[in-house]
Amino acid sequence: MDFRPFRPLTPCPELTSRIISPPYDVMSTAEARKIAAGEPLSFLRVTRSELELDEGADPYGAEVYRRGRENLDRLVAGHALVKAPHPVYAIYRQTRGVRTQIGIVGLSSVAEYERDLVKKHELTRAEKEDDRTRHIDTTEAQTGPVFLAMRSTSELRDLCIAVTLTRPDLDGWMDYGGVRHEAWFVAADSERGHLLAALMAQSPAFYIADGHHRAASAMRVAKLRREAGLVEGPWEHFLTVVFPSEWLEILPYNRVVKDLNGASAEAFLSRVAEHFEVGPPGASPTPSARHCVSMWLGQTWRELTMKDVDENDPIASLDVAYLQDHLLAPVLGIADPRRDHRIDFVGGIRGTATLEERAGEAGVAFSMYPTSLSELFRVADAGSIMPPKSTWFEPKLADGLFVHRIDHT
Repeated sequence: MDFRPFRPLTPCPELTSRIISPPYDVMSTAEARKIAAGEPLSFLRVTRSELELDEGADPYGAEVYRRGRENLDRLVAGHALVKAPHPVYAIYRQTRGVRTQIGIVGLSSVAEYERDLVKKHELTRAEKEDDRTRHIDTTEAQTGPVFLAMRSTSELRDLCIAVTLTRPDLDGWMDYGGVRHEAWFVAADSERGHLLAALMAQSPAFYIADGHHRAASAMRVAKLRREAGLVEGPWEHFLTVVFPSEWLEILPYNRVVKDLNGASAEAFLSRVAEHFEVGPPGASPTPSARHCVSMWLGQTWRELTMKDVDENDPIASLDVAYLQDHLLAPVLGIADPRRDHRIDFVGGIRGTATLEERAGEAGVAFSMYPTSLSELFRVADAGSIMPPKSTWFEPKLADGLFVHRIDHT
């Protein structure tokens, strides 16, 4: 794969914790205002700059993108963000509790994304693409990385671990999610830099874990530059963190439906039993294995076991797809989970108590077994698209830790 070093903008080390912020798309404007309150250096003032405008202001208005550019320029002018003096890769380590994951930061190729070597597994929404395209185009910067995965090798893992045995160049803490973010720079022209480049080049593909809209928007900005007659610029590569697969964990993405589609609990369970073995009340809220789902109904948990799963089909064999095709759509009437307001999706980080609370007395909740990385790779390799809300990756990457400018500066 074409994976390049670059000269990132990164926080002045002593300001790292003040600057870095959660990804722009995991919070509302109100939440962004709360997180950035009293912190003029918060990177949310770049990625969610509507927080500085009056309540009710259009979050997609031209002023929002202009303000984001102004705030980015202000951080650079004040030396809160500084540019690396020479091209580097970075080894990026995140720690939450006892879990650690390590990725490699660099630039991936827009051309390889267009040729599906950077593989996708989700559809994007036009309005979200439009937003990030305008943000990248106006700020002339990619302000947060795309989260990629790759098949792991022992040599690459060993190299990453060796780099992290020294003191990090950047070390920041983010209260949101309770995650420590550390980075080590590896000079592109060093022995380790050359080895890192060679190992990344051996990978036959990268897989988007999170950040489909960022990647699609980077491609759209590159196309805008090409249409304007600009070629071979920094916009032809986009900011990514590539994680060897063994360090990644996918959490479940659970479902809550507000009602039983007019059926009684008894009639509903009868329909469910057509395609699931329904266990007795009092089951664990966490499913025991793949192809099992824990269902909250009538103030108790039952385990459902899927019948006759087609393992030869990379989509139909996904637990989230089977649930959609054999229960949510035919029994509960959720034909389009992207648009139906009766269904809610809850990331596994929030726990099963949240499912019980949101289902209430009239609804039903489904605690899912997490999709595996091997399933994600299989779907992406087949050129297929997963059902909505199939994967939840945690911890989230920090915005503002690395910035890729695309304006030739």
